Amino acid sequence: MTPVPDRDILNIEEAAALLGVSVKTFNKVLHTENLPARKIGREWKFSRAALIDWVGAGRSNEFYRDEKAPQPERARRTQGWQIEIE
Repeated sequence: MTPVPDRDILNIEEAAALLGVSVKTFNKVLHTENLPARKIGREWKFSRAALIDWVGAGRSNEFYRDEKAPQPERARRTQGWQIEIE
């Protein structure tokens, strides 16, 4: 894993190392979450302080929000069928 330098602005490898994840995992988070970052030219740049604040501001229950959200009730395939009993 890439060592994390002491400077304030990090590249993607250094930012991933700061969070203790692989670059592949960090890249997934970069594209799916609201990660504090700037793209300068062809490279992403990250503030060390902003990444630490971003991690600190997160809540574990936000991770599970999609699973606990009420799911719309699906219509049954037999809905509307009527059986006449004599």
